[in-house]
Amino acid sequence: MRNVEADDGGLWARSLKGEGEAFGLLFDRHRDRVFRHAYRLSGERHDAEDIMSTVFLELWRRRLRVRLVEGSVLPWLLVTTTNVARNTRRAAFRYRKLLDSLPRADGISNANDDLFLQSEMDGDVARALGTLSALDLQLVSLVIFEKYTIAAAASVLNLTPSAAKTRVHRARQRMKNALTAAPTPAPALEGDPA
Repeated sequence: MRNVEADDGGLWARSLKGEGEAFGLLFDRHRDRVFRHAYRLSGERHDAEDIMSTVFLELWRRRLRVRLVEGSVLPWLLVTTTNVARNTRRAAFRYRKLLDSLPRADGISNANDDLFLQSEMDGDVARALGTLSALDLQLVSLVIFEKYTIAAAASVLNLTPSAAKTRVHRARQRMKNALTAAPTPAPALEGDPA
């Protein structure tokens, strides 16, 4: 059985000399505490995992300036976790503010008026998309064409996930009906053979 240092000082000194195994041992020793702290601050498992990853990346990136407190790197990790979580919250707030400032339904052009859609898509699909409201067109674009989850698209469009799911279902039905409807034949002109 290997001798593992009781405090972080020895492992940290070995890490600074380039021993990846020593840094790995520090990670294993403190990851759970850092994760729990990040989870308390963020409230989301995925965000806490991202915060924890960023904290250990910062530990390595700033390794020459890290101060151990009473032989432990944990206080530095916890303070950095708090700072990263605050930065993450601020970035999310700025992103949400940007999304909220974008024009909503009244600024969306009709799919039939969009030259790109007319030139790149089949005419029937463009007509089917033209049957959708501006909000449904945004939702279909995000979910069907861009492959976002319904929950993510709902968040961007300020809808509940259940409302978005219902809207996507209804939009698909409208598009399906528009695609399966028989095209109306052009009226016959006088003198045309029947």
